[in-house]
Amino acid sequence: MKKIILVAGGTGNLGGRVINALLDRGAEVRVVVRASSDIEKINKLKKLGVKVSKVNMSSAEEMLQACSGVSCIVSTLQGLHDVIVDIQKALLDAAIAAGVPRFIPSDYSTDFTKLPAGENRNFDLRKEFHKCLDKSPISATSIFNGAFAEILTNSPMLDLKKKSVGYLGESADWHMDFTTMDDTAAFTADAALDSNTPGILGIASFQISPNELLALATKATKSTFKLIPMGSLDRFAEYIERERAGNPAGENELYPKWQSAQYMHGMFSVHHESLDNNRYPDLKWTSGTEFINSIV
Repeated sequence: MKKIILVAGGTGNLGGRVINALLDRGAEVRVVVRASSDIEKINKLKKLGVKVSKVNMSSAEEMLQACSGVSCIVSTLQGLHDVIVDIQKALLDAAIAAGVPRFIPSDYSTDFTKLPAGENRNFDLRKEFHKCLDKSPISATSIFNGAFAEILTNSPMLDLKKKSVGYLGESADWHMDFTTMDDTAAFTADAALDSNTPGILGIASFQISPNELLALATKATKSTFKLIPMGSLDRFAEYIERERAGNPAGENELYPKWQSAQYMHGMFSVHHESLDNNRYPDLKWTSGTEFINSIV
């Protein structure tokens, strides 16, 4: 009997990849969307055989119907408080009422459980939601993938135009966690179909230091890259605080400049000490060399 997986955020980039990975694994996939969602994206999902439920996210009855008979809910939602806390909370309440046993929240990031409150606005929203999730009877699993590797196409950590690699802190040997979106989606699909996942799973397509990134970029482009120290973590945190204070409108933006800086600060503050990559042996992970070659 096929497992039924409900995906929230299925019209998004990561959500669409998770759906494809689930379908490849023979799962029955349902998607819950707002009534105002892009009709073209909805039609594409329907053509794939996905059952799409247009719901009023504030309607407990409609949300309950969408969650009925589901084995696991995967949230790939992106947004601010109204999405990460309010909508995920409504989805969680409906899941509990429907007897859904498992929930994978939209936590795809650095392991923010190791970071103090206040260092990252978007992490704090997820921590707020987790206060509800941790009290629920549902078995929840957070998938921490570090950063999506695709950010390296436009990041001070790898500037292909300036031929530079930037880093924070005292050591250019600090290893950062990067996972491609396709690898993240594939692992998420396997985790959604796995009935016995732990509370946290840490993954990375590749773990790489600034020095190693410089060497790969130099080899791939056959040109010389330079290493750029960007200062201490404390100084960078002070910079972020000034930028945030000077841009109050950014509080209503998902990725203001200072938020992106907060993510970078987190990547140089914590990383995976061990990986769960081998949990699903059939998965093939993208190497650092493969990814860098693909973007240069």
